[in-house]
Amino acid sequence: MRLFLIALLCSAIWTLSAAPQVANKSPANDPSVATHRGIALVESGRCREALPLLKRWIPHLNDKQLRYSGGMAEARCAMAMDEESTAVEVLVALKRDFPDDPQVLYITTHYYSELATRASQQLAAKAPNSYQARRLEAEALESQAKWDQAIGVYNGILKENSQIPGIHYRLGQALLSRAGASGHVEEAKAEFEKELVVDPHNAAAEFVLGELARRAGQWNEAAQHFSNATKLDVGFSEAYLALGMSLAAAGKYPDAISPLRSYVQMQPADAAGHYQLAIAYARVGNKEGAARELALQNEASAHNQDNQTGPP
Repeated sequence: MRLFLIALLCSAIWTLSAAPQVANKSPANDPSVATHRGIALVESGRCREALPLLKRWIPHLNDKQLRYSGGMAEARCAMAMDEESTAVEVLVALKRDFPDDPQVLYITTHYYSELATRASQQLAAKAPNSYQARRLEAEALESQAKWDQAIGVYNGILKENSQIPGIHYRLGQALLSRAGASGHVEEAKAEFEKELVVDPHNAAAEFVLGELARRAGQWNEAAQHFSNATKLDVGFSEAYLALGMSLAAAGKYPDAISPLRSYVQMQPADAAGHYQLAIAYARVGNKEGAARELALQNEASAHNQDNQTGPP
């Protein structure tokens, strides 16, 4: 009898210890089952119930296709329920896991545009007289090519506070873009220079000043601005190309080689960079380097041509 009771007790203990393991394997705790249920809830418009399920279980999925479907459903619900941080997290995950998927690229574009619209509406409602709201208004006017109106808004902001970073730069760009911009170059140049007083780290302002000097044939001044831009932003590839071209135009071919090398390392598929570097090499007597860069130029040009024409 004692042996029977001991056996019965052991059996009960084993059953209790095994119970959690069985529960963990139940459909209620299965990521795939839970995600399918969440997707079904989304399809029936029950996002309030679906979103907690999808947020909890999608990270535990091994099935890539189900993770895709679940992520799409989760993004849809997050946007519908104004859970913007969740929506952004899901979009980032989808873009990471499915970088070339057309639907992922589409909803990423669509939802980010929607988020931007919501933020702009909130800014206009909460702080309509702030310089940020007015700057956004001016940028919208620029996108419609309403340059005079945009310039007026920027001037209004600067009249109140001339030390706000970015406004002189935007005003300079608007002046250059306005019809008949050739008559506003000096005015625009002055705005970019003012921007650098307000924000000495603005690499874009340095670049534009360099470009204006380059167009005027002022090679040394252009090179100085482009050099400043590369120092402020070491990843500013276009500044390295412009610097190399300006130095070459000034006849300083040995000095042009280093920035042009930097450019082709950053943008190896750009045939123009290889061509400019080939010229610089040729002018300093480096025939081997010139030949190599010309070959790379031809290769890059052929590759770019193939990409433009596409498959037969």
